[in-house]
Amino acid sequence: MTLLDRFIIEFDTALRSVVGGANAHRPTPGSDLNTEVALDPSEREHAAGLMRVNHVGEVCAQALYQSQKLFARDPEIQEMLHHSGQEEMDHLAWCETRLHELGSHTSYLNPFWYAGSFAIGMMAGLAGDKWSLGFVAETEKQVENHLESHLETLPQNDHRSRAIIEQMRLDEIEHGQAALQAGGVSLPNPVQQMMKLISKVMTTSAYKI
Repeated sequence: MTLLDRFIIEFDTALRSVVGGANAHRPTPGSDLNTEVALDPSEREHAAGLMRVNHVGEVCAQALYQSQKLFARDPEIQEMLHHSGQEEMDHLAWCETRLHELGSHTSYLNPFWYAGSFAIGMMAGLAGDKWSLGFVAETEKQVENHLESHLETLPQNDHRSRAIIEQMRLDEIEHGQAALQAGGVSLPNPVQQMMKLISKVMTTSAYKI
């Protein structure tokens, strides 16, 4: 694959992440549920807010994986990041689909979150593979915690959203473990706390905007 081919593929990924139209390689979890359970307006709004947060998280994941992949020294690590990024693209498409079903929209701040995450991923990649992988592992751990909290507050009868989040959670656990097994190291506590702060800002804004 030529450098131009790679650029076109990565640019297409970035565009689909920001403006929509992501393609999933796996069926949307819960798509086999034939009936959509009615949600009252407040439940629908809350479910949409949570799925919008999840969608923004996947926009950020695409930016992080793309940028870290650019600076990975080891071809095997590049392939691992590519595989995880493909599954995160599934998540992106699933969340987008569910938001449309709920009659809502993706975050208007997606370009901002993508650009910021790409810059953070570049810094992690430049720090070296072991720190870059450690960043992946810590990110996935925090995402897993967010998804677990969403399952607790999601309307109990919103089975479609719940099925998507459940599968996302399982995938995030697998991605984090893969990063650690590939040589990722534990990040310093101040870095972990800073990541949690940035995540808090993102989730709070994405829920509404």
